[in-house]
Amino acid sequence: MMKSTFDFIVIGGGIVGTAAAYKLSLKYPNRKIALLEKESDLAAHQTGRNSGVIHSGIYYRPGSLKAENCRNGREQLVAFSKEYKIKHQICGKLIVATCENEVTLLERIFENGKKNNTPGITYLNADEIKDKEPFVKGLKGIWVPSAGIIDYPEIVRKFMQLVLKVNPGNKLFLGRKVKGLKRSEGLVEVKSNDGSVWAKEVIVCGGLHSDRLAAMDAVRSGIQIVGFRGDYYELLPHARHKVRHLVYPVPDPKYPFLGVHYTPMIDGSVECGPNAVFTFKREGYGKTSFSLKDSFEALTYKGTYRLFAKNWAKGIDEYKRAFSKELFVRELQRMMPSITENDVKATRSGVRAQAVGPDGGMIDDFKIIRSRGVTHVINAPSPAATACMAIADEIISEIY
Repeated sequence: MMKSTFDFIVIGGGIVGTAAAYKLSLKYPNRKIALLEKESDLAAHQTGRNSGVIHSGIYYRPGSLKAENCRNGREQLVAFSKEYKIKHQICGKLIVATCENEVTLLERIFENGKKNNTPGITYLNADEIKDKEPFVKGLKGIWVPSAGIIDYPEIVRKFMQLVLKVNPGNKLFLGRKVKGLKRSEGLVEVKSNDGSVWAKEVIVCGGLHSDRLAAMDAVRSGIQIVGFRGDYYELLPHARHKVRHLVYPVPDPKYPFLGVHYTPMIDGSVECGPNAVFTFKREGYGKTSFSLKDSFEALTYKGTYRLFAKNWAKGIDEYKRAFSKELFVRELQRMMPSITENDVKATRSGVRAQAVGPDGGMIDDFKIIRSRGVTHVINAPSPAATACMAIADEIISEIY
């Protein structure tokens, strides 16, 4: 039987994996590329279940991979969306401080944004906040005009469509769950539930399973993925007029989460959220979702209980909000006092792949490891969707 052999295999049909395949097809149009995705469709997990925000890069540590790739990636993403008529809107974002302690943090974010060359950011007083968002109440704010919204699953579909168009030898394999990686005779064999494929180079963009895929390849990443579910509410039609732009609180610098925020969506709806609670299943989108394997791995990892020990009070607050509409709305009212429980309804949820070190620290920057013909994207947290094309460039630079 003939081997199914390619020049490149990409594992993972989320936005980072499909961006990598797209960039490879541009650089090497005559080489054959295969993409393997375990689900029956692309963008089934983090890519299709995030807030749909085009991030500006204002928060990230200057000089970090996050900061550099977010700025570069945003520019590429917007240009790509314009070229291929992908639904998007550069609507701008307002970051709001509601108390004096947050004003100090807001000032640091503004200085950080200047160091990151975040385009057009301006500092706002309480009246200027009202001019932007009449229903929002805050002491100070930052206006970030380069932030926006987009349909990320549509981006993924377009990436893959272009990959398949470039070369008839390029293939998309859906329903292919990777079971192992093996090297022999200068090729990497990718074993799956539906047979094997071979390639000279393999790129692994496993998202919620990046640590497990690395372990299959005997790569010691030094981290473990711990899932955090985020629940969203949606403004009912009669209340949508209360939000014009993206509206964010000042994030707690101790955590890599940006807090419960208001997001106008590309379909005209307005979402509120997400929270961030430990989930007992990596791909568990319900409040009671459970996997024995996922729970056992997470709860026997020393980094997890050290994380819990450091942040137990915050964790309890998040869990209370997850099961209480009243408490969730109370959090929304910090920036918009007029919002009531009658203005929102519960909607979808997503799970974030949070990389955690053995000391309980949450790993906040991108991490890519190359090992004998296989490039593992170990950690690609937000703003990975915004930065996907820049991350793809980074991956390819690791190969050649």
